[in-house]
Amino acid sequence: MPALARTEKIATAQLPKTDASVLPFSGRPAAKTKPKQIAVAVARNVLPPLVVLIVILTIWQILCSGAGATLPPPSQVWEESYDLIAFPFFDYGPQDIGLGWRVLISLQRVAYGFGLAAVAGVLIGAVIGQSVWAMRGLDPIFQILRTVPPLAWLPLSLAAFQDSNPSAIFVIFITSIWPVIINTAVGVRNIPQDYRNVAKVLCLNQFEFFFKIMLPSAAPYIFTGLRIGVGLSWLAIVAAEMLTGGVGIGFFIWDAWNSSRLPDIIVALAYIGVVGFILDKLVAALGTIVTRGASAN
Repeated sequence: MPALARTEKIATAQLPKTDASVLPFSGRPAAKTKPKQIAVAVARNVLPPLVVLIVILTIWQILCSGAGATLPPPSQVWEESYDLIAFPFFDYGPQDIGLGWRVLISLQRVAYGFGLAAVAGVLIGAVIGQSVWAMRGLDPIFQILRTVPPLAWLPLSLAAFQDSNPSAIFVIFITSIWPVIINTAVGVRNIPQDYRNVAKVLCLNQFEFFFKIMLPSAAPYIFTGLRIGVGLSWLAIVAAEMLTGGVGIGFFIWDAWNSSRLPDIIVALAYIGVVGFILDKLVAALGTIVTRGASAN
């Protein structure tokens, strides 16, 4: 037998015997969402507010069904305003349209005013957060201006623009910009010093620092201000439309009051509340996506 063959045989004989059985995979398959779990989650989120709503409607029906009641009960609201509830997008003329169209017209004004407030508020807030002198000079003025009620700006805006539509947009802008500025400035001031040191090491210019360091770090604070701002925008447009006229949801409420149509006003209030809730949830969902679930401290 050749020497090489003897060497391989000896080496093979000295190797320890191993078990060649296949070990089972220890990882568990991803748990699938069961219909029962979905039903339980839906029940937890839907049933409590539904029960509370039924209780409120029942109490409302009992209190307002008497002879001396000044407000209509839910049953009367349903009977007299059924068309507004069931057909929100009817169109029978310039002033005879459904509440769905009126809400969309008001939302268009909110989009313009709040969009301008979001852009300007983030930029101004970034400047204030970066500069101590800007903070000392502008913060007291902003704290005073933000306490002015929205409708107090309306006469000045009407005098400046001579038109109801840009005046309403300006009222939305001036009402919603303050929480965006304040929260953005707070977020910029709370940027960790390590991030600033990294920016210096990488020699980032102001433009790169703004988009790569400042915005991502201050995003939770910015979206907190945006959520507050969008709520104030919706409040401001309804109040402004009551005085400026037009075909928005605010003017509809004022016109219904002048015509003594209380059930229509109640339906319009329900529309306003639902739309405001949806706007808040949309901005919150966008903030969760952008910030990846991070929250402002």
